[in-house]
Amino acid sequence: MFSFFKKKPPLDTPAPAEPAAEAPAADKSGAFGWLRNPFGAPADTASPAPEPAAPQPAAPEPTPKPQPPEAARQGWMDRLKTGLRKTGTSIATVFTGTQINDALYDELEEALLMADTGVKATQHLLDDLKRRVKEAKATEPAAVKGLLADALADLLRPLEKPLVIGEHQPTVIMVAGVNGAGKTTSIGKLTKHLADHGESVLLAAADTFRAAAREQLGVWATRNTVEIISQEGGDPAAVSFDAVTAGRARGKDVVLVDTAGRLPTQLHLMQELQKIKRVITKADAGAPHEVLLVIDGNTGQNALAQVRAFDDALQLTGLVVTKLDGTAKGGVLAAIAQERPIPVYFIGVGERVEDLETFSAREFAQALLA
Repeated sequence: MFSFFKKKPPLDTPAPAEPAAEAPAADKSGAFGWLRNPFGAPADTASPAPEPAAPQPAAPEPTPKPQPPEAARQGWMDRLKTGLRKTGTSIATVFTGTQINDALYDELEEALLMADTGVKATQHLLDDLKRRVKEAKATEPAAVKGLLADALADLLRPLEKPLVIGEHQPTVIMVAGVNGAGKTTSIGKLTKHLADHGESVLLAAADTFRAAAREQLGVWATRNTVEIISQEGGDPAAVSFDAVTAGRARGKDVVLVDTAGRLPTQLHLMQELQKIKRVITKADAGAPHEVLLVIDGNTGQNALAQVRAFDDALQLTGLVVTKLDGTAKGGVLAAIAQERPIPVYFIGVGERVEDLETFSAREFAQALLA
């Protein structure tokens, strides 16, 4: 369903052309045209030839390669809008008035702050919005809502960047996050999409602290038919080293390293993450090629604090924002774009595999302000 990574050269070779039929043969236009015609009779037979079957409709086109159709993407957008409905409704009420005045901007400022956009991002959006309103000579509050969507999309656009797979063999991705953010589940979903696109994946169960973490990742490995490197009670850095080494030896496309959830205020645990990263670099110079942080979209400004702390410790290359459903406010992405514009590779709105999708600034702005 994703098209977020660098495609490999197609392996399919053109199918050889079918030889021309020497004599009338079974009708091949139907879905089962490859079956021998049980009613075929010699041309010189005295009995009349059976009446030809009614023309069959053309066989349906083969199932398209995993590229999201418009309907699938629209379904995703509907789920995102549903997840952000609470925030969108509170902002939309600001534009129900009849005048564009200071009162409208004051109400909008309060609504944006309540949506977790933060003080800096809120001020940026208001300044940008006032400029757009003046340039467009807008006179109706409803038009201001559309201009706000444009301003928000422009603010979020630096976060819109695809995750590239294929520039390194293997591409080593280290994943971090606090407890309960959905880190291991997000790894499982990403593994599923990578495997569906023909990428060979090796998982590293480097979360050796949390009870059943290794087993949980093992379930995803079994479900997606991918290999996993794990050690019961082993050292996380050692597991990571073994996984990267094995990934290189086995010619894997991607090595995904799951790490233990930790609070950014626990200095010794953050130092453990730094150790894992150093050991991965020893196993493969230049790795990890991606360092992702999984954040819970419901945690508001605390998510921004997590981004700051993990970025200072690990130099993050991308984010995965989960649980943008229910009570999620979503405005924290604006705060992140304003203060730490780290790419958001994926956003999730539920537990199903298809609930994790690539991030689009325009789509997110439209969903938030729907």
